[in-house]
Amino acid sequence: MDKFSDMTMFVSIVKHQGLAAAGRELGLSPATMTARLQALEERYRVKLLNRSTRHVSLTDAGELYYKASLEILDNVNETENLILNGVKEVKGALRVAAPKDIGKQYILPILSEFCEKYPDVVPYLYLNDDVSNIAESGIDIVVRYGELADSSLISRRLSSSHRVLCASPDYLAKYGTPLTPQDLINHHCLAMVRSHEELKTWHFQGSDKKNVITVLPKRFSDDGEVVRYWALEGAGIALKSILDVQDDINNRRLVTVLNGYMANFNTSTSVSSADLNVVYMSKKYQPKRIRLFLDFLLERFETMKNGGK
Repeated sequence: MDKFSDMTMFVSIVKHQGLAAAGRELGLSPATMTARLQALEERYRVKLLNRSTRHVSLTDAGELYYKASLEILDNVNETENLILNGVKEVKGALRVAAPKDIGKQYILPILSEFCEKYPDVVPYLYLNDDVSNIAESGIDIVVRYGELADSSLISRRLSSSHRVLCASPDYLAKYGTPLTPQDLINHHCLAMVRSHEELKTWHFQGSDKKNVITVLPKRFSDDGEVVRYWALEGAGIALKSILDVQDDINNRRLVTVLNGYMANFNTSTSVSSADLNVVYMSKKYQPKRIRLFLDFLLERFETMKNGGK
C-alpha cells in the first residue's frame, strides 16, 4: 500500500476510535486493517497506537504521525479542488465543543455566520466542556473556561471574564440579600458538578482576608445552563461566569450579590482562571476550514469586546 493510503487509514482509525469502525468506512475487513497497521508500525519501527478491546489511544509517535497525516491529506484535497474547480474551496467537517451557555449564546450564531460564508463546511457543535484530549476526541476546536493541562495544545483568550454570584429579584425579595460570604450558609445555593465532584467549596477574596465557604446547595447539575435556569426561576443563588449571565443582568432578570468579593470554585485567585479560551492543535496541522474559523472566531469576539456586532 502507498503512504497516502496508510495516512487515510490511520486518520480514520483515530476518528472512529477503532479498527473495525474505520474498516467499515474504508471497506476493509478487521484482519486487513490489523495487518496494515502492523505493517505501518514495522515500517517506522515504532508503536503508533495503544490498543485495547474497546479503545485506542495515540502514542507520542502516533500523535505526530496523525497530525502530519491530517495536514498532508488536507493539502491534497485543497490541491484537487483547485485543479477541478479553479478555486480553493473551503469544505468539510468542523467540530466545535463549548459549554452549553456559551455555546448557545455566542458560539452558535458565530458558527452559523461562518457557515453562511462557507456553505460547504459541515458544522458539528457539541455542547459540553468535558473534552480533555482533542486528538482522540475528534474535536477540532474546544471553547472553555480556563485552560487544558495538555501543554502541546495552543490556547488563546477569547474574552476576559470573572465569576459572579447572582440570583433573581424574586428570590432576593423572599430570602434577603447576603452581605458576607458567611451568609450563604443560610441561603439556597445552586452548584455545579464537574467530573463527579460537587463544586460546593467557594473561595472569596475580601478587602482584608480570604474566605473559604462550604455552601449547602439545594440543587446540583453538571450543566451550567441548568444552573442558570434555576437561578432565573428563583430557586437560589448561583456562581456563574459573567459572560453566561451578562444579558440577564443587563435586563434585571438576575442581580449580582457580594460584589466586593472575588468568587471562584477553587483556590486560584487568578482572573485568567475564569477567562474564556479557545484551545486547538497547532495551526500548522489544521485544515484550512479550521484555520479560517479560528480567525473568524477571534475576530468576532474582538468585535464584541469593542462594542460592535
